[in-house]
Parts: sequence; C-alpha cells; structure tokens
Amino acid sequence: MKKLLFIGMIIPVFSIAQNSAIVSITRFFPKSDKFAEFEKAAKNHAQKYHTGDYKWRVYTVETGPDAGSYMMVEGAPSWEHIDKRGTLGTDHNNDLYKNLLPTVDKTTQMFITFREDLSSVQQGDYSEKAAITHVFPKVGKSLMTENDIKSSKKVWEESKQNVAVYEASSSGPAQYLLVYRYKDGLKERDPGFRKPVKERYDAVYGAGAYDKFMASIAEATESAWGEMIYYNADLSSK
Repeated sequence: MKKLLFIGMIIPVFSIAQNSAIVSITRFFPKSDKFAEFEKAAKNHAQKYHTGDYKWRVYTVETGPDAGSYMMVEGAPSWEHIDKRGTLGTDHNNDLYKNLLPTVDKTTQMFITFREDLSSVQQGDYSEKAAITHVFPKVGKSLMTENDIKSSKKVWEESKQNVAVYEASSSGPAQYLLVYRYKDGLKERDPGFRKPVKERYDAVYGAGAYDKFMASIAEATESAWGEMIYYNADLSSK
C-alpha cells in the first residue's frame, strides 16, 4: 500500500483553485498510537513542500467507515496538466518516507472529476463542514443515476442548498459523490432549516414527482453510504 501512496505522492499535487476539474483524494489512516506524530509530520510536509500550485486542503473524516482518517484534497484544471507534471524532488520524497509514512497504517487514493452540470455550487466555493453521500449505480444504470442527480440540481438551487457533485474516474466501481457543503454550519442538518425534500421536490416538479424520483433511485442504485468531514486549516497548506 505504501508503494501505491509513493507513486501518487512523488508527482506534484495539483492546484486547488476554483477551476480545478480533476481532483485527487488521498486518505491517510494513522497508526493508533501515532496520531500526534502524524499530524506534526503532515503539517510540516504540507507547509514545506505543498505550497503555491501544489497545495493540500485537509479534512478530518468524522463519521462513516473511514472515521478517524485524514483526507488530503488536491486539484488540477485538466488531465493534460497531470500529463505534464514532474516530481517534487529528493527532499520531498525523503521527508515523505522518513517522517510521514512511518506514522501511517494504510492509505486509499482516487481521482474524481467535478461535474458542474450536476452541481448547485462552484468547485472552489468550499465550506468548513460537509457531508458526502457516495452513490454507486448498478452496472448499466449510470446514466439513469446521473439523470436523477440532474433533476435534484434544480431542487437544490431553489432551496439554496450547496451541493458539489463529483464522478469517480478509474478509481474502483462507478460512483458519484454528492458533497453537501454546510455554509451555515451543521444547523443545516436540523429538520426545520429547510422544508422536507419531498415537499421541495414536488414544489418544483409537481405532486407525486418525488415518489417517482425515489422509484428511479431504487431501480438504478446498487448501494450508497454517507460520512461527515471537517476542514482542518492547521494541517492544510498555507
């Protein structure tokens, strides 16, 4: 697993500017007795080697099966940009091997692409806290899932709900990631903050539309799971 991480880390991490359409996510799972050492090593590594066009945006995963891990987000404007990347040099790689990796139990990595056509918020319009719903369509049903998400976009926009949608790219099973960005904090999760989704959906598309929407989801979806993430400014690049 560490070899896979090394392959992903020796290349430049990518700018997380607003026009970043391609996003690389690395999740670090620190050893149970190395959390303090991991945070120190990750902070030093990010702020020394991942500045300018190579910034890290770091989140802690608070809930779900990956709770307790740290998520490093990196961006690039295009695949061509990734094609032309170089390396971050010997000093970077030595720090990675000597200081950061020894504190890590395992890692996971994936590429995702930002889908502006499905999102109700711009890629770079982040929030301090967010919830992610990972949606896995059945084989042959990805377009159906995409249409379901597209119909939700209008509902999100009408109720001023900020949702960024990403699609997995050559990173395991077909997957859409719906990132609910809580601009007003976790109070957005309170039942009274917005009207129920059924009521909002039917208001946009007519009575009974939500039930048809849910039937479509049941037909197209293999599985789904959720998690909450919090931004960690202290560990992120400056």
